[in-house]
Amino acid sequence: MSEAPVVEWVRCYEKLINFLEVNDKARKFSFQGESLKRFVDLREQFRRSFIKYVVGRELRKARYWVKALKKEVDEVVNTLGLEGVMFSKELKDFINDPPSHLRKKLFNYMYDLLRGKICLKDFERVGSAALRTSLKTNLRNLYQCWVFLSTLRSLSSFNAKIIYPEHGFLSLERSGKQRSGGIPPNCIVRLKGSKFLSFFLEAPRPIGWEDSTDLKRAWQLYVALRPDILVYGGKVFNIALLGKDPPIKRPDMIIECKELVDWYSRTREIRGPFAKPLTAEEWRSKWIEGLWDGLADVLGVKRTEASAGLKEKKALRLKDVQIVALYNSLYSPKCMVVVSRAKVPASIKSYLSDHGIEVLDEVGFRVERLSPLADLLLKIAKGNESQTFMEISGECVQCLKVILEELESAGISLSMDVVLESSLRYVLNRLDDYVAFLKKRRVHESAS
Repeated sequence: MSEAPVVEWVRCYEKLINFLEVNDKARKFSFQGESLKRFVDLREQFRRSFIKYVVGRELRKARYWVKALKKEVDEVVNTLGLEGVMFSKELKDFINDPPSHLRKKLFNYMYDLLRGKICLKDFERVGSAALRTSLKTNLRNLYQCWVFLSTLRSLSSFNAKIIYPEHGFLSLERSGKQRSGGIPPNCIVRLKGSKFLSFFLEAPRPIGWEDSTDLKRAWQLYVALRPDILVYGGKVFNIALLGKDPPIKRPDMIIECKELVDWYSRTREIRGPFAKPLTAEEWRSKWIEGLWDGLADVLGVKRTEASAGLKEKKALRLKDVQIVALYNSLYSPKCMVVVSRAKVPASIKSYLSDHGIEVLDEVGFRVERLSPLADLLLKIAKGNESQTFMEISGECVQCLKVILEELESAGISLSMDVVLESSLRYVLNRLDDYVAFLKKRRVHESAS
């Protein structure tokens, strides 16, 4: 019986090992000149061939998806008059160059292999898992972003204009946005008739905390189930409701984005709601243990086993279609819509319909397929009383803008309405001091 042919990436590995045996037995990787150029060439051939072996077909699909998203970004910027669209660091790197992004995922495993810390079989196992996980995660996030951007563009027929954030850069990430203790929107859109929609991507999210008391109040936000997109009628600047169950304001709509062909048959573990709350001290202890584990691995030393963590690790394994229904049951939105890139079987549609969930399937990357979603969004849009509360003079607007700029520099993003309201409440709480201040000002103005 003839032996199985050696795959290309293994050949590249053997060339790389042969080069190192001759030029760098100690594996210091401190090459210079032509040796450095040769090493880099062999290293990149190895990574490229392994990526092609593991996710070659999927990578071709990824390039098409990236092209579709970039096109939608240009359309949204031009249609809604934006300054630009900002993605998370991870997704941005993937969009810029998918193969380069995936090569980075192999960096540590590759050097562990070249140093002999892991064998070829282990490298194939962990390297393949890293590539598939990264590709799957980025494609999921990519399609979610495409649905969100396309939904905004589909609202342009209703004279949509993004009024928040005021600087015109639409951010599609949530990192660091909750540090001030609330959960702000990704954007607020004004429609014809002075109605508004507030969009929150992947909320609820954890908020900033200082000690165990704060963490106890915020814990539900760490373990809460997280739909793709929450939508609220009106201008909503914070959805966190600490101490409530669920810990966020009830959404008017949930939009779930499904990029996989067979998403409804996939299963996932739902662990969060069953997790035991941590104290701030336990949180810090686990962070330090994780840091030490990483250092021990780099330094090649052993450490004693960390004290047993949480012994209870309850989880519930559900199909994705059941999780969608759970979102609807838990958050009780007025309307929930599933946007599926591929066709959804009639039986799955019937199941979701019985749970009050609408399905838009075979959407692909065609924005026109989202027009029914735009119609539903128009129905939940609301006006805000604060908009017609009072006319503000130009001088007052300038004062508010100064306050807004100071808040922005401190990492706090608020609307002019919220700043005005909070300023008035601040004055009301210190009314005696304010009256005394006005008396002094009147005396000064009379004297001048």
